[in-house]
Amino acid sequence: MVSDADISDDIELDDETPASSDPGRRIEIVLDDTAQGQRLDRALAAAIPDLSRVRVQAMLAEGRVTRDGFPIADASARAKPGQRIVIAIPPPIDAIPQAQYIPLNIVFEDDEMLVIDKPAGLVVHPGAGNPDRTLVNALLAHCGDQLSGIGGVRRPGIVHRLDKETSGLMVVAKTDRAHAALSDQLQSRSLKRIYNAVVWGRPMSATGRIEGNIGRSPNDRKRMALVPHGGRPAVTHYRLLQLFKSASLVECRLETGRTHQIRVHMAHIGHPLIGDPAYGLKRLPKDAPVSAKSFSRQALHATQVTFLHPLTKMEMCYSSNVPSDMAALIADLS
Repeated sequence: MVSDADISDDIELDDETPASSDPGRRIEIVLDDTAQGQRLDRALAAAIPDLSRVRVQAMLAEGRVTRDGFPIADASARAKPGQRIVIAIPPPIDAIPQAQYIPLNIVFEDDEMLVIDKPAGLVVHPGAGNPDRTLVNALLAHCGDQLSGIGGVRRPGIVHRLDKETSGLMVVAKTDRAHAALSDQLQSRSLKRIYNAVVWGRPMSATGRIEGNIGRSPNDRKRMALVPHGGRPAVTHYRLLQLFKSASLVECRLETGRTHQIRVHMAHIGHPLIGDPAYGLKRLPKDAPVSAKSFSRQALHATQVTFLHPLTKMEMCYSSNVPSDMAALIADLS
């Protein structure tokens, strides 16, 4: 039983939501019979669907959780029906990102837009667990007040995103008209994106089209999955570029742009990306090189982007070679 109906604190704020002065809130729960024998973090996450298990674990570690009036930090402690749990939810952080000087690899820039070659490990915009040191913070420092508010306070200038551990080309708007024009191209699918991916196994067909609605996994809210009902339509086209003994280099062209689309689609056809922590193989091939077995991120790079310049309407196309870690992986597989 939850005594506070307002528990949506970890739902992402709208772009235009101002910084909050909320001092935080307190949620009180009395565990019921379904909690019997469960880990405490799992029981609390189940009782409060708007709080992820990771967020519950963080608040346990921060001393924000008490059981029957006593602080508890052990996420693996066993829950018991009838226990009274109180969670002190911290106030939300400032919703407005600050400028931070972070080096950027700028492939193209004019008064309307930029093309950035993003390194793996750089988060695109602030969010839970990544409040700063993001691409947005770097862009605010590079562009100054010019970028403020374009496309929303928390995502100024961002037209499309890449996962943290995916490297490669991104298009960024510097003016409202550029953001509107590039977003329209993204929606109409005239903004073209090509990726290189190193996947496990050898696809039976040299080319293919993967189609299936992508939505939140019913078993893990942090993962995406092909879902039979709901979700959003997604289409990926792939082409085999190079075969290795236990893996392949493929080119992926996005017809749509859903969260984790290439990662989910390639895993669906039995060829997940090497290094993918969410959708990768559980049992790796014994004959694969050590570099493939220990690759530290999903082997995915946005290698080409094509679009019309938002002002001149001229077609622009930029390419990026795979970074050194993927190049070394490909060499070892070869």
